[in-house]
Amino acid sequence: MAIVRWKPFGDIMDWSDEVDRRVRRMFGDLQESSPAPWAPSVDIKETPDALEVIAEIPGMRKDEIAVSMQEGVLSISGEKKTEERKEGENWHRTERIFGSFQRSFYIPSEVDDKKIQANYKDGVLKVILPKKEEQKRKQIPIKVE
Repeated sequence: MAIVRWKPFGDIMDWSDEVDRRVRRMFGDLQESSPAPWAPSVDIKETPDALEVIAEIPGMRKDEIAVSMQEGVLSISGEKKTEERKEGENWHRTERIFGSFQRSFYIPSEVDDKKIQANYKDGVLKVILPKKEEQKRKQIPIKVE
């Protein structure tokens, strides 16, 4: 069973993001007046015993990140706060994006949601979703006659 990213308004948002990028390119960086939305990059892999969701969320503390599982949907959310700018500082370039984010993923029912673990180290969040015992793949031996 494959895991598919849920994007209810994906095409509309992709189009809106593209228009926003083109306007920024024409009129310069408008980041001061309208911060760009962001979301951490995520990898999802399957092992024989679990699904693993690995998200890059640098520059945040673990208490600024929330992980939840409800009705088969894993959600990762948080808010990356901007640095306080002091008067007299001369910023030449700002490319880092700040603001709140949320990523949600449909998780197959084969996961035991009572045993989910989340670890955060060096800016990387790793959520381990163990499979239910009956859902683990079993190797069936083949007899040679």
